[in-house]
Amino acid sequence: MERQEQRSLGELFGDLTRSLTTLVRQEIDLARTEMTTRASRMSMDAAMVGVGGALLYAGLIGLLAAVILVLIEFGVPAWVATLIVALVVGLAGGALVASGRDRLKKADLVPRRTIETVHDDAEWAKERFQ
Repeated sequence: MERQEQRSLGELFGDLTRSLTTLVRQEIDLARTEMTTRASRMSMDAAMVGVGGALLYAGLIGLLAAVILVLIEFGVPAWVATLIVALVVGLAGGALVASGRDRLKKADLVPRRTIETVHDDAEWAKERFQ
């Protein structure tokens, strides 16, 4: 009779081990899914910062061209048009960079759901081993 109880206890521990293994795998899958979702959002925000930076660079080139035109043809209206275009492009790029930067600052990469479920799982396992 003692052997049956030991075997039953062994089977219970085997079941518990399999359950914990399955649980850990599921937690890893949840963490991976959560991180992938957040990383996708952050990559879009980073792309916005990149596009904004490119527009700022184009604005700088336009401003430099305007300065060159001003120096070469002082008083000719061609530089005015170049300056207006450069300012508009620079402002648009600055707005995109500021927006993307703010969104990146607000990004939360902590897998909160996973942390909660791991905590719950630890409590469950602690109850089972007591």
